[in-house]
Amino acid sequence: MSDMKYTIGLDFGTLSGRALLVRVSDGREMGSAVMDYAHGVMDDELITPCGSQKLPPNWALQHPRDYLQVLAHIIRKVLADCHVDPADVIGVGVDFTTCTLLPVCEDGTPLCFTPSYASDPHAYVKLWKHHASQKYADMLNEKAAERGEAWLCIYGGKISAEWMFPKIWQTLAEAPEIYRDAAAFIEAGDWIVWQLTGKHTRNSCMTGYKSIYGESGYPSKEFFASLDPRLENVVEDKLAAPVIPVGSCAGYITEEAAKLTGLLPGTVVTAANADAHCAAPAMKVTTPGKMFIIMGTSACHMLVSDQYTTVPGICGVVKDGLIPGLYGYEAGQGCCGDHFAWFTDHFITPDVHKEAEKRQIPPIRIFVERMAKLRPGESGLVALDWWNGNRCPLVDYDLSGTIVGMTLATKPEEIFRALVEATAYGTRMIIENFRDHGLPVHEIVASGGIAKKDPVTMQIYADVLGMDLHIAGSTQGPALGSAIFAAAAAGRARGGYDSLLEASEIMGAVSDTVYRPVRAHTAVYDKLYAEYKLLCGYFGSENGMMKRLLAIRTENSRQND
Repeated sequence: MSDMKYTIGLDFGTLSGRALLVRVSDGREMGSAVMDYAHGVMDDELITPCGSQKLPPNWALQHPRDYLQVLAHIIRKVLADCHVDPADVIGVGVDFTTCTLLPVCEDGTPLCFTPSYASDPHAYVKLWKHHASQKYADMLNEKAAERGEAWLCIYGGKISAEWMFPKIWQTLAEAPEIYRDAAAFIEAGDWIVWQLTGKHTRNSCMTGYKSIYGESGYPSKEFFASLDPRLENVVEDKLAAPVIPVGSCAGYITEEAAKLTGLLPGTVVTAANADAHCAAPAMKVTTPGKMFIIMGTSACHMLVSDQYTTVPGICGVVKDGLIPGLYGYEAGQGCCGDHFAWFTDHFITPDVHKEAEKRQIPPIRIFVERMAKLRPGESGLVALDWWNGNRCPLVDYDLSGTIVGMTLATKPEEIFRALVEATAYGTRMIIENFRDHGLPVHEIVASGGIAKKDPVTMQIYADVLGMDLHIAGSTQGPALGSAIFAAAAAGRARGGYDSLLEASEIMGAVSDTVYRPVRAHTAVYDKLYAEYKLLCGYFGSENGMMKRLLAIRTENSRQND
């Protein structure tokens, strides 16, 4: 044991889990370990020990055993790589994608671990981007609006397929035996905390933002019964666990968890947190009017404010949701890095493939370099960034993407740039929605691999937004945020801090890099953004084409099975 103390941020993303070891005294990132999930995202077929089966459209499942394998590997590896004694680790913070939901037995065993349900897709983890529950979200929204449920406006007037109750309702409707035998439905982040501490808890962030949990608790029994009589007691029967504040101590590493992870029994474990939300202290976004953007496979936009107001089309507003004492507003886009990956997965031309091999770089780098040579508006293209539905402000995952303006002369890099620009337009629409409803946004900090490594894309964002764009000091904002929360939860007596704000000020980091808008470019993007908004109106509400196409695709997919 030494005088130097550390915390570990455990960041469970869409494709992998990461452990980040952070020095408490100054926030230095000592090292990290990453492990991919063995099953990845099961969105085409469910893979089980009994074989595989094709999944319907819009499903996205994961296997909870992957999470345990990650836990067993990444903590030991980062400690070994950094030559740190587990005795010097004072706390562990956990963040996870949300709502990523699994049904469990009374002791926390996932139903998919049991022989009876090993082949049932509903027994597995429904990942955040499982959108097959959209129709249940639609029915829930319709009933809530019809009843005048006061909580609906807190979430922008709609909740989406990504949330907890549509996923639970889908399970009840399509696999009632799973619903019956599940002792609880739990967020994967809370389940990880349960595995580490032996305590079944729920965190205030995920429940507040994704589970319709407010100051007076969940919606009423009468509301749930109006959806389906079998849901009347869903809270008492399936969600019976204390809701504890983010940043608080959820418990301590058990003897069993110590054997799994290599940490010492008694090490502090924080309440779970949403992966994007917990990055606020990592980027020192702790005062009103500041927004941070997590740019990953999807994008999350978090605004800190001292005002409470209702904003249509957002994901939610929660008191103390990001920073104690302030309101945290959440918005986001269902597709960001996924957007770009889709393109490079399907449009690698022979010349790009050859050049990438010769230079030993990813093909996407070639497209980034080529699009950098294009001027704003040069291609005459405008795209909608709905390749994974629209999270905000339309909250409709049945919507899909489109590109307008292509000709026989259109080049791949022009299409790629149009997709990048589309995600920037989507971000601008989110910011303007906040401003239109009285919430100022005067500073933006971006985080994630794209923000850190892709100056071309970030300059496009600055030009489209017409604002300075600051870059986080860490590429691992959620993991660093989790480590900062852990330092605050451990407290000064264990070598941590007395408050989250104190921990953030010392351990958080913002880069000196700032992207400033080029006004001539912004002027062009103002015109293109106007066209983007016209497309949003036409395909988002005025025309049902995308929904009709989805219905045709779904019908014919089933016929072909």
